[in-house]
Amino acid sequence: MPPSAEQKTTAPAAGPAQGSAGVQSLARAFDLLERMADAGGEVGLSELSGTSGLPLPTIHRLMRTLVSCGYVRQQPNRRYALGPRLIRLGESASRLLGSWARPYLARLVEETGETANMALLDGDEVVYVAQVPSRHSMRMFTEVGRRVLPHSTGVGKALLAATPDEEVRALLTRTGMPAATEKTITTPEGFLEALATVRERGYATDDNEQEVGVRCIAVAVPDAPTAAALSISGPAGRVTDAATDKFVPVLREVARELSGVLASNGPA
Repeated sequence: MPPSAEQKTTAPAAGPAQGSAGVQSLARAFDLLERMADAGGEVGLSELSGTSGLPLPTIHRLMRTLVSCGYVRQQPNRRYALGPRLIRLGESASRLLGSWARPYLARLVEETGETANMALLDGDEVVYVAQVPSRHSMRMFTEVGRRVLPHSTGVGKALLAATPDEEVRALLTRTGMPAATEKTITTPEGFLEALATVRERGYATDDNEQEVGVRCIAVAVPDAPTAAALSISGPAGRVTDAATDKFVPVLREVARELSGVLASNGPA
């Protein structure tokens, strides 16, 4: 999981120990963008100064450069927000991440027989970035690029399990908790209880909560540069409790292997 805003508050500003001022400025600019994302995408200069430890003149200079490049924009209230040019970078990065994940998803399909997915937390939503379908004639299909609310999905629970309860409550307040089926969790208290179970077990489930007749098992990808989860999904008649006991160790192992690839910035 990515560092939280609280963790970043106590961390020194990113930057190489040695190297040119240009390299240091680049590292600092990316650090500021990440801090903006952690803060919800919009911040004031004083907030950035407090969390990064950089002096206000330095932050102001870096933000002017980012604004001129289109990666940040200044709002009418004088605060700064992430700019639209980042969307193109994010979409390209998501496609690349999906291509890296596909061999690992294929292994999940080979060992479980069910459809395998990779999903990311993008703002308040879950977005599916890769899928390898089951070879069964009756199988689950989720379109790559589809966005769903996290409260009704296994991947959503896996992605939010390490998030502080107050942040989860705030997210649920923003999104609402509409019922996709009669088994969808529709209260913050119920969802927080489910997250506690995920932390205890080390995996998440979606038991007919997003779609009637479908069960899903999901695990977070440990130490991923952005919140990511892997899942397998299939008909409830095949993805039984007994099957779950067999599938979870495979999911965990593949997630650990994928984590190593992401930490090294891609396959060798």
